[in-house]
Amino acid sequence: MQKALNERIGVRTEGMSEEDKTKWLLNYCRAMSQEMAELTDSVPWKWWAKYQKFDEQNARVEVVDLFHFLISLAQVLGMSADDVFNAYVKKNEVNFKRQDAGYTVKDEHDSKHI
Repeated sequence: MQKALNERIGVRTEGMSEEDKTKWLLNYCRAMSQEMAELTDSVPWKWWAKYQKFDEQNARVEVVDLFHFLISLAQVLGMSADDVFNAYVKKNEVNFKRQDAGYTVKDEHDSKHI
């Protein structure tokens, strides 16, 4: 579905040059930053303002918007849904091992196998 949406707006993630990959990774990261700001605005974060209310419905929509851009990022990197899932499982195992070990030392190499 995301591939079709991206192609509809003129973005073809398959066969991108390194330059185009860089451009679209940055574009999607910037878009995600904006979506994160919109998600933040769904929560009453202004401690000085009494008028704010938690907008759970909007928060859900913003989370879905983030997924759209995350999927696009994965596609730019040539990752399928299975690739993302398998990498998630492996990275989750790494995170649990880090917690089991107390995560007292930064090891840049413990995720290289993912």
